[in-house]
Amino acid sequence: MSRPTVGAIAARIGVLLLDQVLLLTAIGVVINAYFGFYGSWGDLFGTDDTAAPPITMGGAIVAAGPSSPIRVLGSKPVFVDKPRPGTKGGRIEQVVIKGARTGISSPAYVYLPPQYFDKKYATRRFPVILALTGYPGDALNLITRLDLPSIAAKSILAHQIPPTIMVLMRPTVVPPRDTECQDVPGGPQVETFFTGDLRQAMEAGYRVGTEAANWGVLGGSTGGYCALKLSMRHPEAFSAAVSLSGYFHALVDMTTGDLFGGRTDLQNENDLMWRLAHLPSPPISVLVTTSRHGEADYASTEKFLAAVKPPMQAASLILPSGGHNFATWERELPQALPWLAQQLHAPPQVTAPNPAAAAVRPSATAGAHPQATIAAAPAKPTATPHPRPTAGTHPHRTIAAARARRTAHAGRHTARRRHKK
Repeated sequence: MSRPTVGAIAARIGVLLLDQVLLLTAIGVVINAYFGFYGSWGDLFGTDDTAAPPITMGGAIVAAGPSSPIRVLGSKPVFVDKPRPGTKGGRIEQVVIKGARTGISSPAYVYLPPQYFDKKYATRRFPVILALTGYPGDALNLITRLDLPSIAAKSILAHQIPPTIMVLMRPTVVPPRDTECQDVPGGPQVETFFTGDLRQAMEAGYRVGTEAANWGVLGGSTGGYCALKLSMRHPEAFSAAVSLSGYFHALVDMTTGDLFGGRTDLQNENDLMWRLAHLPSPPISVLVTTSRHGEADYASTEKFLAAVKPPMQAASLILPSGGHNFATWERELPQALPWLAQQLHAPPQVTAPNPAAAAVRPSATAGAHPQATIAAAPAKPTATPHPRPTAGTHPHRTIAAARARRTAHAGRHTARRRHKK
């Protein structure tokens, strides 16, 4: 029997390598399909910097000139099953937001509550919640996986929260780089985009509040870190924040590069534990969530809560168990989102509106209802925040998560790394 030739051996090695590549590719495709890491090859390699096609075309599309900071691509109505099936709960608009100062352009979705289209609210501004995914994230997952617009619509129609606008985005506004929402020295100014450009663009295109008391920010994983960081570093931009399984300092790795230009002082200023220990506390309210079993950040979350001092106020929602994944956040959001909305103040009426922001977009919507007051938390998970602390009391408030144990099956991920959503 003759010995195999060099060519035959090379061919076999090539086949084996090809098999391994195909296997790893198939596994990667399955994982990406579930977690929504990347929406396209261009998204993966950072070559797709344009917005995806509209969700659906329909409804009134707001025309925007070439200099407009917000370009509306399409819209679709939101329907909820309460108080009856088919109840109209507002509208989602797909937009592209361009930062005037930073030059950053990013796709986003804007949820508008039913009252936004009601003539009775034509002179009213609305509070705003910025919702962020994890890294690298897909903003559409905030709709399809976490159902944020429906949660908001149900809470509004049930008079649990005031009518509130939401801006749904991913923190990766300069893909594929993970900036941790940082103004990178000599690089992208993402912190400025979220705290300045975004707010200015929304004020130009919609009837939104203009004060920090009218704005809150929510996020999961990397988005949770960004939510805490943006509000703690910029209380003039956001007065309240929710962190779902977020961490407390920037996670620097190959996806981030050098975020701080080698400056230890800048790195410290973006370390939330360092800020609590060395800088005055900001006048904001925050809610942090974690799980006793299944989340690696439970201990660090407890340390963060213990370090909070007035005037900053902190609340917690701690589940008995739950991994670093969508399934866990789905359990937390029916309580976390209303909590955040209840922290925001109703803006004053529009006094000198611009045509784009003041226009009442035509839409057959549910009737208006009076502005809701702070309501009790949903029954599941059962939770009752303590009253806001007064002078001399500890600012940490606990939301007890006495929900029936529900294991997060598919996609459970307990690694500490920011579960790239």
